[in-house]
Amino acid sequence: MASRAFPLSPAQGLGLAIAALILGSAAMVAVRAESFALAPADWQALRFTVLQASLSAAVSSLLAIPVARALFRRRFAGRGVLIRLLSAPFVLPVVVAVMGLLTVFGRGGPVNAALVWLGLPEVSIFGLHGIVLANVFFNMPLATRMLLHGWQAIPAERFRLAQSLGLPAGAQFRHLEAPMLRAQLPGIFAVILLICLASFAIALMLGGGPKASTLELAIYQSLRFEFDLGRAALLAAVQFALCGAITLAAAGLTLPQGFGAGLGRSVQIAAPGGWRRVVDVLAIAGAAVFLFAPLLAVVIKGLPGLAALPTGLWPAVIRSVAVAVVSALLATGMALTLAVGAARSQSRVIELAAMLPLAASALVLGTGLFLIVRPFITPESVALPITVLVNAVLTLPYLFRLLLPEARQIVADYGRLTTSLGLPPLSVLRFVTLPRLARPLGYGAGLAAALSMGDLGVIALFAGDGGATLPLFVQHLIGAYRLQQAAAGSLMLVVISFALFWGFDRLGSRYADS
Repeated sequence: MASRAFPLSPAQGLGLAIAALILGSAAMVAVRAESFALAPADWQALRFTVLQASLSAAVSSLLAIPVARALFRRRFAGRGVLIRLLSAPFVLPVVVAVMGLLTVFGRGGPVNAALVWLGLPEVSIFGLHGIVLANVFFNMPLATRMLLHGWQAIPAERFRLAQSLGLPAGAQFRHLEAPMLRAQLPGIFAVILLICLASFAIALMLGGGPKASTLELAIYQSLRFEFDLGRAALLAAVQFALCGAITLAAAGLTLPQGFGAGLGRSVQIAAPGGWRRVVDVLAIAGAAVFLFAPLLAVVIKGLPGLAALPTGLWPAVIRSVAVAVVSALLATGMALTLAVGAARSQSRVIELAAMLPLAASALVLGTGLFLIVRPFITPESVALPITVLVNAVLTLPYLFRLLLPEARQIVADYGRLTTSLGLPPLSVLRFVTLPRLARPLGYGAGLAAALSMGDLGVIALFAGDGGATLPLFVQHLIGAYRLQQAAAGSLMLVVISFALFWGFDRLGSRYADS
């Protein structure tokens, strides 16, 4: 009996293409690995990668607890603005953050100046502690936002019951807040661990030599300087396996809290006074200074340098903006297709394909593509198209998760109606789907554009001398110790990144309101 072929839907076809790209790149690096025996230097890179990521995730998660708790139970002017600004480091270009951290914690910075004044030895920002510091700068705000959502998810009725029973703050913490932390912290730790495992740009700029080399930095050095394709493939395979294992573990680490359902009312607990108030104030003030001092330092140091920008910067700006816009549009289109397809078909396979890029980093994916294209064309000639593709694919999971709940609600509310009316798919997309997904689409496109604008991953692997984007150009200025010009370039980078983020977000909001 002849079998009949069933045509794939656009979402299924796109999901297969993404899975083929990720798994094909991983397979390519595994095949090209000449040996699966790691050299002593490779073991050192693996150990340091796990060490810096574990320390960074632990410090970020633990420091976020007092900050999130203080923001939850205190009310003050500017609280809402501060909570929103906690999202800023996530979309901040890495080179800008590193430039700011160098200005504050570097040899001529105020921190070392204060240590010298106190008669204490200076500290170096390069090496393990510098990488951990930069990772905490990026990920502590993310952990704070996630924990704050956890506190806000505790039903208000539980706090009111505790207050009516006269439970002190310590007892409320044991019976209400500690169970939430036990449920949330493992998942938050795993997510941040995964992010820190792939922190190539931070290791590139703050690594302190062979003892502070990560797997991704070793991959970069093997391809760009040693041209040892076998070693690069082996290290990329190890990195993919490590990230894949953490991704699978992270999927099952967030546990239910067991508080039951509430009435959805906002909660306003009676914040304790005394020394607890002092602790909360210090936590909020310390987090604000730690997050915004490097940004302020970049602005102060970069403004004078705007008058003497180096040659070659404007072509890098144009390349970066073009890559960011095209990557954002491509990522948004893919996320929309997959989210709508997953909502209509209730397919877990489409969801898995959309989340699969979390297991791959830019360097691993870039290494696979480098090995694929090298026998046919010069990798430098396709640096920008490959950068666009990799950036779009790696930002896809964030946009997909942003759109999927809204897409499911649209299918639940309008699916039967549009089917009974016989509306063609393009009409449903134009008149039903896009107007209701405009806000998350605009926000997601802005997020993708900002992340792509500041990317210093695959472009560092592929770009030649004349194809640098703005982040790579700034990194070259920092490497040449032209710090004032690097600060000026960093200031331009952060302004353009946030302008792209604001522009796409505003465009989505205006379309939704029209």
